[in-house]
Amino acid sequence: MRPPAKGLPFSRRVRFAWAGVLDAWRLEASFRSQCLAALAALFALAVLRPGWLWSAIVVVMIALVLAAELINTALEAALDGLHPEHACFVQVAKDCAAAAVLVLSGASVVAFACMLADLYGQATAG
Repeated sequence: MRPPAKGLPFSRRVRFAWAGVLDAWRLEASFRSQCLAALAALFALAVLRPGWLWSAIVVVMIALVLAAELINTALEAALDGLHPEHACFVQVAKDCAAAAVLVLSGASVVAFACMLADLYGQATAG
């Protein structure tokens, strides 16, 4: 078990956070899928060059989806460790956390589609 991160240097706390990202990558196929989707979206930004506002919106949506996925992974790990047998309240918590990821994922797809529609509109108007 690791010591509490309180009062530790920033670089040490960043290593703990990075360990969490690596744990999620290793344990969760959904996190890996979200990361690959994020890379695809970033590649699309590099190719399409939609402007700063759309780029910021897409990057923020990527960050929100990945953060939600990390929180979902942390919640599942904690609940499975604290209450390994099946319980309705554990299932509700896990389902709600997964739903949060789903909602943010859907919102990110809508934001990306809006960006594409805006770029298409600009291309056809000019």
